[in-house]
Amino acid sequence: MKLTRRNVLAGAAVGGGLLVAWSLLPRDYDSPLDPSEGETAFDAWLKIASDGVITVSVPQLEMGQGITTLLPQVMAMELGADWRQVAVEPAPVSGAYANLPLAARWAPLWRPAIPALADDADDFMVRRWAEGSRFTATADGMSMAAYEMPCRLAAASARAMLEMAAAERWGVDWEACDASDGFVTHGENRLTFGELALEAADFSPPDPPPLRPEPPRDPSFAAGADADDDSGEIAFPRLDLPSKIDGSFQFAGDVRLPDMVYAAIRHGPRDRSELIGFDVERAGGIRDMVGIVRGKRWLAAAATNWWAAEQALTVMNPRFAAENIVRSERIETALDNGVRRGAAQRIVERGQGDAAYTPDFALRYDIAPAIHATPETATVTARLLAGRLELWMASQAPEAARAAAAKAIGLSLGDVVLYPMPAGGSFDRRLEHEQAIEAALIARELGRPVQLVWSRAEEQLAAHPRPPAAALIGAQLTQEGRIAAMRVRVATPPAAKEFGCRLFDNKTSWSAIEEVAGEGDPMAVEGLDMPYAVPDLAVDHIPVKLPLPSGRMRANAHGMTCFMLESFIDEVAVRGGFEPVSFRIAMLGQDALLVDCLQRAARLSEWDGGARGTGQGIACHRMERGGARGRVAVVATAAAGEGGVRVSRIAAAVNIGRVVNRDIAMQQIEGGIVFGLSLALGSATGYDEGWPTAARLADLNLPTLADMPRISVELVESEEESFDPGEIGVPAVAPAIANALFSATGLRLRRLPLLSGGL
Repeated sequence: MKLTRRNVLAGAAVGGGLLVAWSLLPRDYDSPLDPSEGETAFDAWLKIASDGVITVSVPQLEMGQGITTLLPQVMAMELGADWRQVAVEPAPVSGAYANLPLAARWAPLWRPAIPALADDADDFMVRRWAEGSRFTATADGMSMAAYEMPCRLAAASARAMLEMAAAERWGVDWEACDASDGFVTHGENRLTFGELALEAADFSPPDPPPLRPEPPRDPSFAAGADADDDSGEIAFPRLDLPSKIDGSFQFAGDVRLPDMVYAAIRHGPRDRSELIGFDVERAGGIRDMVGIVRGKRWLAAAATNWWAAEQALTVMNPRFAAENIVRSERIETALDNGVRRGAAQRIVERGQGDAAYTPDFALRYDIAPAIHATPETATVTARLLAGRLELWMASQAPEAARAAAAKAIGLSLGDVVLYPMPAGGSFDRRLEHEQAIEAALIARELGRPVQLVWSRAEEQLAAHPRPPAAALIGAQLTQEGRIAAMRVRVATPPAAKEFGCRLFDNKTSWSAIEEVAGEGDPMAVEGLDMPYAVPDLAVDHIPVKLPLPSGRMRANAHGMTCFMLESFIDEVAVRGGFEPVSFRIAMLGQDALLVDCLQRAARLSEWDGGARGTGQGIACHRMERGGARGRVAVVATAAAGEGGVRVSRIAAAVNIGRVVNRDIAMQQIEGGIVFGLSLALGSATGYDEGWPTAARLADLNLPTLADMPRISVELVESEEESFDPGEIGVPAVAPAIANALFSATGLRLRRLPLLSGGL
C-alpha cells in the first residue's frame, strides 16, 4: 500500500538521504533524524544505509549502564538485523522521545495543576506535558519501560516496509517474507536491508505494526541455557566497549574546538555564599592565562591549559561570605529534634496503622550525607557565536540544562544547542545543571569557546548529596516474638521535591528548600512499604528543613530505608531466637519470588544460619518502578578489626523479571553491589563552616581493588515485566554487612556508613 500525504511526510533531508515520518510519532512531529547521503530514516528511531548499516537513535544518557546497547538490541531483535551492522547515535532533543513513565512517576516534582490526572504514563496530561517540555530525562531505571515498546513498534514497522518492498520485487505476499540477520528472504529469494531501504520508504506500515510474538529476551534464557554459565559467547556484546577499550570513546572532556580555552572554578562554602574578594594581581605571573570571570557566587579563571587556570585560582585566593553556613552539628541537631518531636505526615498505612500500637521496643538509625563520587567530574564545553550557544556536556536532563543556560545569558531556547555526551559515571549527579549555566556565562564573557572542568574538590563541594536522615522504628510483638505492628518515623528533608524545584523551576538550592519546607515527600521513605506481611503498619515522614541542599543518588531512598528495615528485622529475629532466613520467609507469603531469592542466596553463600561468630548476615529487598518489580537477597561475610571492616564475600540472588541482556544485567548488578559496599563503608562527608570534610576521593573511604570481596550473583529470570538492574544491587548490601558484623562481633551498628561512630 502506497503512502498518502495524509499519513506520511517524505522528502529530501539535508544530507541527501530520505526522511520518512508517519503516525507513530506523537502529535504532529516530523522525524527528528537527519539522514546522511545514502541513508533512509524510519520514524524517529532508526536509519538504514545502502550498505546495510542500521543506526539507532538513543534519547538516554549513556553513563555506563549500557542503554546505548539495550535499545539497539531491542530494535535489532524486532527488526531482524545483523548485530554486526548495528550502530548508535545520541538522539536529538525532541518531544518525539518523551519519557512518559518517568514523567508520571515524577508528577509530584513538576507539580501538575491536577495531580490526580497525571499519575499514569498513559494520561493525557502526562503526555502533553512530557512532549511539550521535551522531557527525556534518564533516571530511576525507567529507560526500558519508556522506550522498549516505541523501539519495537518502530522496528516492526520498518521490517514490514522492507518486506513489502521485497515482496513487490518478487511478486509475492509480503506476509510470506521473513526478515532475519539483515536479509529479507522468501524461499530462494534474498535481499539485504540496504538494498531495500530506499524502496521501502514508498510503503506505509500496517497499523498496528506486526510485532514479533515474544518480547526481546537474552538468548541464553530464551534457549533454556544455564543462566549461571559464563563460558558461552555473549549474544549481544556492548556497542561502546571496543572504543572504551582503545581510548577512542569520546567523553565531554575530549571535546576540542578551534581557539578553545580551559576554565577552572572556585565556589563558595555551602550554602548561598557570595564572592567578596580575590587578589587578581597574584595571577599576573602565571603563563598561559587568558582571562578571569567573576560570578556572584564563584570565580573562574581561563587559560590555554587547565592546570594554569587552576593554579591561578589558588594564588588569587577567592574569599566568600556565606549567609547559611552548613555545619554537621546543625544537621544532626535538626534531625534529632525532628525524629523525636517533629510533626509527621503519614505516607503509608496498613491495617490499623498505629491506632492500637503499643511498642515493645524501638531502635534508632542514622544516615550521614553521601557523595556520588563520579569518576568524571563536571565538564562542559560552551561556544557562543553569532547569538547561538552550543553546549557539549553529559546531562541526564538535557532540556532542563538547555533552558537554564539560555535563561542565564538571555537567549531563546531555540538559540541553544546541546550535544549530548556520555558520562563517566553519574549515579544521578548529572541530573543537576549548574555547570551548564557557568560555562555559558564564562564563554559569553571571554568571547571564545571554553571548556569548564570542575576539580574534584569543587565536585564534592557543589554536590547535592543523598540526604541525611534519622529514623525510629518500633515494633509490637506477639507472644511468640513475631511482629504484630510496626511504626516507622523518618526525619529527612523532602529531597526529591527540592530537586524538582531545581530541575523544573530552575530555582536556586536555598529557594528550593524554602519552597518545599514542611511538605511530606513519599519518595523520601520509598522502600518502607515493605513486602513483609506485617498486619498493622504506619510509616511517617518528618520533613526537616536543613541548610544543606540534597538531591538524587543511585537507589535513592532505598539505599537508606533498606538498611533501616533489614537491620531492624534482623534484630527482631535475634530477640525472638529465630533463624534470620526462615523468620523473613514466614512473613513473605505474598511474595514467592522474593522467598525464592532468599533461598537461592542462602544456598549460593552456604548459609549456616547466621550463628554468632560466623560473620554471615542476610538482607533482602524489593523495588517497584512503573508496574515492574525487582527483587534481591544478599548474604555478606564480614569481620571488623583495627583496619576497619573487611568484607570477604557477597552472594546475591536477583530477580529482575524478563532479562533482555544478561551480560549488561550482571555488570549492573555487580556494579550496584560495589556501589552499595561503598555506601556501607564510606562515601559520606561532614560539613565544617560550609566546606565538606571530604574534599578528595581519598577522604571518602571508598573500597579499592584490594578491598573487593568475592562477589557471586545468581540472576533469576521470571515472566514478570523487565526491571532495570542498575539500582537493585545497591540497597541490601549495607544491612547484610551490618548483620554480618553483628554475627562476627556481637555489636549492632545502626549508622551509615558503618563504623563511622567507631566500635
